[in-house]
Amino acid sequence: MKTKDNIIDLEDYRIKQGNKISKVFTGRDRGKSVREKSKLDRIEQDNNSVEIIIPNNIYSINPSFFEELFVNVVKKLGKEKFLEKFKFSSIGDYNYDKPLKEAIDRILRSKTALD
Repeated sequence: MKTKDNIIDLEDYRIKQGNKISKVFTGRDRGKSVREKSKLDRIEQDNNSVEIIIPNNIYSINPSFFEELFVNVVKKLGKEKFLEKFKFSSIGDYNYDKPLKEAIDRILRSKTALD
């Protein structure tokens, strides 16, 4: 597990069963779980920047996972400030850009005057 206060390494949140390890991050429930366990909202509040590390050997990250993982910080910061504050690095060759942008757009689309 990374020890720097502003780093969230998704490797730490992969599902493991014996010697098998998940190659996907999918679903709102999983995104919420990772958000809570990683204390993402607190890390965002306490730091000027946040690094998200996408591990090697990832096959897919669904927009719904990102949507629930980042819902609070995207609503708080908006798209531009979120993308300035959150830095993403992929250890492998998974291209997270499209599902991330789709998730951000969904979050902002669902925002209402009551939020």
